[in-house]
Amino acid sequence: MSGERTDGTGIPSIGRLLIDRAASDGGRAYLEDARSDRTLTYAQAMEAASGFAAGAGLDEPTTVFLREPDPLTFAVAHLGVIAAGHRCVPLDPALAPADVARLAELVASGSSRESEPVIVTADAAFAAAAGVRRIDPPELGATRSAAMPLAGGGAASRAAASVFRDGGSAMLFTSGSTGTPKGVELRADQLAFVGAAVAEHLGLTSEDRGYNPLPLFHINAEVVGLLATLVAGSTLVLDQRFHRTGFWPLMSDRRITWINAVPAILAVLATERIEAPRGLRLIRTASAPLPGPVAEAFTGIPLVVSYGMTEASSQITATPVDAPRPGTVGVPVGTEVQVRGAAGSPVGQDEIGELWIRGAGVVDSYFGAAAADRFDADGWLRTGDLGSVDADGYVTLAGRVDDVINRGGEKVYPLEVEEALLEDPAVREVVVVGAPDDVLGAVPVAFVIPAEVARSDEEDRTLVERLTALAAQRLPRFKRPRTITVVDDVPRAPTGKVQRVRLRGTLTPDR
Repeated sequence: MSGERTDGTGIPSIGRLLIDRAASDGGRAYLEDARSDRTLTYAQAMEAASGFAAGAGLDEPTTVFLREPDPLTFAVAHLGVIAAGHRCVPLDPALAPADVARLAELVASGSSRESEPVIVTADAAFAAAAGVRRIDPPELGATRSAAMPLAGGGAASRAAASVFRDGGSAMLFTSGSTGTPKGVELRADQLAFVGAAVAEHLGLTSEDRGYNPLPLFHINAEVVGLLATLVAGSTLVLDQRFHRTGFWPLMSDRRITWINAVPAILAVLATERIEAPRGLRLIRTASAPLPGPVAEAFTGIPLVVSYGMTEASSQITATPVDAPRPGTVGVPVGTEVQVRGAAGSPVGQDEIGELWIRGAGVVDSYFGAAAADRFDADGWLRTGDLGSVDADGYVTLAGRVDDVINRGGEKVYPLEVEEALLEDPAVREVVVVGAPDDVLGAVPVAFVIPAEVARSDEEDRTLVERLTALAAQRLPRFKRPRTITVVDDVPRAPTGKVQRVRLRGTLTPDR
């Protein structure tokens, strides 16, 4: 096994990180289950990951689909597969067998790996329906004390070193705004690099205890959660999903020092009294811009607002813990960011353009050479996001290129309309999309999620009237929503990110 990366960054491989942590901090808790007393120490995690990889019987580099709802079991299998030099494809457990079969066919069509793919799942019927050979998930056994030393000591580390090797990767699928899946394959060294950058940016130490309720089959939880914690030698409490009830007592009971969240979670928490534990250092939020009113509800708790994408191994920019700047998504962290105009040339300071990125954690192509036109000859990737950069390097997002509404030749950026309507304290979230119009091409329409769950029809009508008046005060006529609709929720991805494509698909020229 190769212990160090060769690109000069000096970040150890994932396998080496597991072995080193087991040797230096073997008895410390690495992963805890938020809903039980199950704990995996660093020593146990290394043993379980290497034992699973060895027992899988995969002699050649193989594509391994991972379908596992239990977060601790998922973490062990995910780390073990990648550290052993295989390609791990994390799956949403909600996917149907036919969806997995299509992904397997897509991977096989663009892969140079000769071994047939396998799937890690306890459901034999599911594997058979998907047409993929099954491997049993890791057996973690009963909960053991976090103070228990590594069984076998050096022998266990040597056994792990014989299993772990270079060449591992994670492959995730992103549809962007087109709805066509594109495979994003991230090498193990890219994942480790960004995990280390996140740990350094957040100032994580062995004393930290993180909380992650985000799905582990997405890049955020894998890198910001599992790998940043591994690099820092700290502890991560894993939850299968966010629970509104009892949230703050759980944070206190688990002695949480930082939370890995998304704006949808914070928006829910902001509607009630915030009772953060005394030891909470920060809340990190990602996946979508954080509305100003939500951020204001957390006054006194440092918020690290970040921006990232799967193609960048998660994080691209983040606000410094000690230097937040409301309305921005922070400064580049381990990644270069450039703003370009429609002609492809860099634009000036504070001018809105499309964001391009490159760096050690950024892919240089899509799997199977898809969307090759998104990369230039110098290794820059076109993100499809709009934004600007100020004199201090802080990035402000303006939305997606495909989300911009062309209203009769006038451009409407949904984010600025959403921010205007969010000034009403009765609003928890706003989503603005373009509705088709026979004359203008498209017009902005707004979907509003109120802060109060239980409401009357009269209260909804009053809210719409108030927001209509607010839009007239804050926005020029062409940016005002043609309609404002009160809804309980909007279509979302498992991370809570709004799926605007699905929302636009529900609209007609009459809407």
